[in-house]
Amino acid sequence: MNTNVIKINKNECIACQIEWNLSFRPLVAYLKRRLKTEETIKKEFYRFLLEKIEKEGALAKNLMVEDLAQYKETLELIFTILTPLMANEKELYWALSTPVPDQIFFSTDLLYNFIQKNVEEHSKAGGEYQKQKEKDQIKFIYNVILKRYYNYSALTNNEMRFAYNNPETGLTQYYNVNVDTQFVDISYNKKELPVLNFEQFSGFVDDERGLELLHEVLPLSDFKFDGFTVISVTDVTLQHAIDGIRESLVNHNYQTEAYQHVIQTLRTLGGNADIEFGLLPLITVNDKPVLDVDDDSSILINAGKHFGIDDSIFYNQLELYKNNPQPIFFNKITDEQIEKTPFMEAIRKSGIQSYSILPVFYNAQLVGILEIYSKKEVLIDDMLLSRLHSAMPLLGQLFQYRIEEFNTKMDEVLKDKFTALQPSVQWKFNEQVWEFIKKNKGNKNAQDIETVTFKNLYPLFGAIDIRNSTIERNQALKEDLKLQLNKLSTSLIALKKTVKLDLIDKILYSCKNWMQRTDAFISSSDEDSLNEFLEFEVYPVLKHVEKNHPSTKAIVDEYFESINPETGEAFKNRRTLETSMQFINASVGEYLESAQDELQKTFPFYFAKFRTDGVEYDIYIGQDIAPDKPFDMLFLKNMRLWQLQSMVEIARLTNRLVDKMEKPLLTTQLIFIHSNPIDISFRNDERRFDVEGTYNIRYEVIKKRIDKVKIKDKDERLTQPGKIAMIYYNAFEANEYLTYISYLQEQGLLMSDVEMLELEELQGVSGLKALRIGVNYGVEKVDIK
Repeated sequence: MNTNVIKINKNECIACQIEWNLSFRPLVAYLKRRLKTEETIKKEFYRFLLEKIEKEGALAKNLMVEDLAQYKETLELIFTILTPLMANEKELYWALSTPVPDQIFFSTDLLYNFIQKNVEEHSKAGGEYQKQKEKDQIKFIYNVILKRYYNYSALTNNEMRFAYNNPETGLTQYYNVNVDTQFVDISYNKKELPVLNFEQFSGFVDDERGLELLHEVLPLSDFKFDGFTVISVTDVTLQHAIDGIRESLVNHNYQTEAYQHVIQTLRTLGGNADIEFGLLPLITVNDKPVLDVDDDSSILINAGKHFGIDDSIFYNQLELYKNNPQPIFFNKITDEQIEKTPFMEAIRKSGIQSYSILPVFYNAQLVGILEIYSKKEVLIDDMLLSRLHSAMPLLGQLFQYRIEEFNTKMDEVLKDKFTALQPSVQWKFNEQVWEFIKKNKGNKNAQDIETVTFKNLYPLFGAIDIRNSTIERNQALKEDLKLQLNKLSTSLIALKKTVKLDLIDKILYSCKNWMQRTDAFISSSDEDSLNEFLEFEVYPVLKHVEKNHPSTKAIVDEYFESINPETGEAFKNRRTLETSMQFINASVGEYLESAQDELQKTFPFYFAKFRTDGVEYDIYIGQDIAPDKPFDMLFLKNMRLWQLQSMVEIARLTNRLVDKMEKPLLTTQLIFIHSNPIDISFRNDERRFDVEGTYNIRYEVIKKRIDKVKIKDKDERLTQPGKIAMIYYNAFEANEYLTYISYLQEQGLLMSDVEMLELEELQGVSGLKALRIGVNYGVEKVDIK
């Protein structure tokens, strides 16, 4: 044990801001209390220590740190009583310090040497570091005062974590420092303590403004500390490393940021600056391993790219390893090993002398490889493997996230980006690719593939919209917020019976105001303001109350359960609305997919469906879609008749769904008639078809503006539940559709209320007209061949 004095805060005068005495009086009081209650053999030990302190009269008075070295034997007894009996002082970071931790006067040799190095290193730091250190010390002092006198612990607790750059390993180590103040008595030199309104500290109690407020109402000069503190330091490098990997899982920014952070954490975990790590997730396509060309976290991939190793070599080796995953250790890469494992040649060319791999599993499935390598000959021993063992499940999750991300990306490309590649148009892409290969065979400066274009196609557009979806969303939100605010008010009133905190009344007042405001809104800015109120004013108070008053846990938990988006009652209306909307869209989407699959048999066409608050679709039909099959206008007429009939069936379908929905919703049906053919081309950058040419773009503009169009000189929307609306430009278009309407009326599917309407002018669009007719819900479906 060491009795040399270490001044921790060399460049600060923390001790100048508060009066304190170094003494053993609190310890003496503690020993006397224990003597009255202790019944084990410890009692005699306590008695012995107490008698020794009292015998050495100087120890019962105020002490000077410089004088304590002569009482080393007594200090060692104090060490014995305050540490576990089996503790080895050579392995403990432990010390006794002044009541305001400023000077250490007794410590283990391990802690003495450790602090000496840190104090010397930090004394060279700049002014900003010193200011921050002084601020942290003041926070610590106020934390002790507020805990003792007000049972309030919002400030920084007595445990602090700091990083230490180990000069021997070159790696960063992490330590927790705990300051035990149980042997510190605090006295207040004024008559009465001021009553603190902690509401004024809410939100910034830990920042500089909070400290300024505390200085005003509780000057440190009004307090006096008496006693000593016990300092213990714990090496938490391993736990910090594991926490770092876990943090990467939670805040994953795939791929490079998370992987580089994890690799650095693994180096800390390994504890050897000569050892590096690589991460290689097992990405597969058609169940065959592939190499992610964007991955730079694996030394294997990097070496292969740098030294031109054929990808097939890696694929073969990965396939073999996938079928038989096991740890492999190359503590020294030899020619014999390279002959057996060809890819090791690239590793050795990279300057690597030792290379090992460990399989990483997730739910018993191989998901990746952890690489351990060094430019020196390194023996991978049991100690390193033991340190890495705790990280392997987290690496498994990290790799699984990467695999899921890759698979999701593949699905997006296949399902979303390439929805255009239906059988009706795929042939054209195949031709274009073949032409590209023939023209550019062996040419390193290959030209870009030509754009895939279809000319002179007839477009059909349809939209099934959920009526007043925006109004319904706002209403559901409003009702849910009322439920949430009522639940919050009930919870706060219940908390008031247990907790005396003025801030609760203030929140209750604000809550009532918000309940009144919900009757007249909801705008996005109002919703944001309410969320800010809940997030920054309400939730911190609830969590603080729950932490400091365990009896309130059930009340607080019940409130937070009520705002769970998946199950809470405060999201019930929004969930119900979303379920009903999804129910409608899924049913409509399924109908359209089935119907268009059958219709493709008459003449191939391109079909694209889009999800909005309802469902929209585009159809393109024409000779260029199927050059080998003669196109006749009767196919277009058949398609138009089908479109009208399908809209009738969709209207009847969604009407039947009303009774099956918790939140009844109605749909409107809209058709845009466009008789002139247009051109479409495949946009390689967006992976979808789009119209081509200025005139054709006008068609797209009209489509986007007609969903809420009104009847001319009326405040009435064209689209209405129970009706089919058909927008057109020319009279001959209307006449064609009137024949279809007449036919479907004869079948009993449509009512006899045909309306011929003029529509309001839209931005850049005028002269639009419409047909509108009611759907007969009361007859059976009639198939039209």
